[in-house]
Amino acid sequence: MNSNSEYPIELTVVMPCLNEAETLEICVQKANRFFEQHQVKGEVIVADNGSTDGSQEIAQRNGARVVDIPTKGYGSALRGGILAAKGEYIVMGDSDDSYDFSNLMPYVEKLRKGYDLVMGNRFKGGIESGAMPFLHYYLGNPVLSFIGRLFFKSAIGDFHCGLRGFSKKAFLKMDTKTTGMEFASEMVMKATLLEMKITEVPIKLYQDGRSRPPHLRTWRDGWRHLRFMLMYAPSWLFLYPGLFLMIFGLLSSVFLVAGPVQIGSGVFDINTLIYMSISVLVGFQS
Repeated sequence: MNSNSEYPIELTVVMPCLNEAETLEICVQKANRFFEQHQVKGEVIVADNGSTDGSQEIAQRNGARVVDIPTKGYGSALRGGILAAKGEYIVMGDSDDSYDFSNLMPYVEKLRKGYDLVMGNRFKGGIESGAMPFLHYYLGNPVLSFIGRLFFKSAIGDFHCGLRGFSKKAFLKMDTKTTGMEFASEMVMKATLLEMKITEVPIKLYQDGRSRPPHLRTWRDGWRHLRFMLMYAPSWLFLYPGLFLMIFGLLSSVFLVAGPVQIGSGVFDINTLIYMSISVLVGFQS
């Protein structure tokens, strides 16, 4: 039960939605079942991003509150739904039935203990066969999560898990701006930079119930995540590459000043020295 009079309910479940008629009903039903079974005072918000397949009616028929979000994008839909939430705590998750909304107690327990952000970890909880594309499993998620941990000294193992919980107060402090899929990275990055209290819980990822392709675009959205992380990590974008160029250029120039250097059939002479000098200048300017 919610003892904080500032919020009328304890938990809001926010589901972004764009033509999810195939799976939305079961997702809302699972969330409502969770509220009933665990006696949690809650609500479901469906943040609709312009569905044309009747998703809005399905949501309302199952007791969810529909919030229309005119600005397109995953981040826009979630941000609009979160801002409309009445709960002290919020759990967000995709409405494609890839997450089990009837199993949210691990999130609620952590939030009640004072954590600002509770991330799910699909790699610890298990990934059903076929639930995650090969590239996402072996390249996209591991690499981007590693970069996130490296750049921001975060302990989070699964940066891009779509099922996560947080307090509304913490979300407002994050002041998120992104409108696309990089919203997922922005939340973790800003929570880390603001030194918020963050933890993880293992969760299982299931194969989604849709017959159409997902909205996620592997290379485009992967690049957007990486670009955004680089924007918030200027040392990795400018300082460290600049130092490497400057040191490499200086060391190479020292060898080339004495005269041409031959390695195998290749000869490094005055032209190489010019390039190394440019490397030093570029590195210094960075």
